[in-house]
Parts: sequence; C-alpha cells; structure tokens
Amino acid sequence: MPTKVNRQTVDLSQYPDLVVIYLGMRVNRLTGLKTLFGMGPQIAGSVAARPDGLLLHETMVYSLFPMHTGMRQYWRDLESLMAWTRSEPHAVWWKNFLRDSGGTGFWHETYLMRGGMEAIYDDVPVPIGFMRFAPLKLARGPMFSAARRAAVEASAAAVLSENELYGPSS
Repeated sequence: MPTKVNRQTVDLSQYPDLVVIYLGMRVNRLTGLKTLFGMGPQIAGSVAARPDGLLLHETMVYSLFPMHTGMRQYWRDLESLMAWTRSEPHAVWWKNFLRDSGGTGFWHETYLMRGGMEAIYDDVPVPIGFMRFAPLKLARGPMFSAARRAAVEASAAAVLSENELYGPSS
C-alpha cells in the first residue's frame, strides 16, 4: 500500500527581513576556467569566516558544458548582505571582476522577504533567469546599484560607483 507524502514547510516568522540570493559564474572562454577555479577556494574561505548575517551558503552546478557554477545564500537581512559586499574580500573581488571578467560571466538574482527583487548580468552571453522574459536595460543611472534596482533603501553606497567604473558622464 502506498504511503502518504511527508509534506513539511518552514516557519520563516523569525526572519522577516530574509534575503535569498542566487549567484552564478559561467565560463565564456577557456581562460575563464582559471578564473572560476581560482575563485572556489577564496569563496570557501570567505564562507568559513562566517560573515555576520549569512545564515546558509550552498554551492551548486548549473551545467558542465559550458561550465556554469554558482551558489545560493540566505542572509538575515539586506543590511548584512550589503555590509559584506562592501568589505574585503568581496569588495576586492568585485572591483577586479568589473575591470576584467577573466573569460567568465557573472550574475546574481536577489529576492527579499519584504518585497523587491533585483538582478545583474555581467558578460552573460545567453539569457538566463529574469533575462529570459524581462526587458534588458543597461545597468546605469538608477539601475546601477542593487538597492536601487530592488527599490529599497540602503544605508551605504555601492561597492564601486558608476563614475569609478565608467568615468565621468558627459
């Protein structure tokens, strides 16, 4: 006789400001393998340091060809996530990547318990996630920072300003 499915759920009431972020790195060129594999130990070390507000980190493989790996992270709140992105080593990684993607593409999609979603796709050559159904826009002006894309207030500036990345606008 078949058994009933053991259905369970979770009580997220203790996490009213929960943030879930999916991140991915895709190898676009052969040189991207070096970039991707070089980041693995750095990310593992960063997670092992247990940044304040990180509740859970899970590593995943999206595809083997092309190599596309990533992670899912659960953060206590947006302020904790944003504080971590502005600290080392993340701030250094992000600035270096935005200067040279090293043969890879990077993306993230962020979902906030209190409402709001946002995403960024840097050097991602094929549509994935939101890109597959929503209109694309340049990540400039009001679309430059994650907090502004998610339409939420954040207490600090972006890791790298638009002016630092692209120079003064004319």
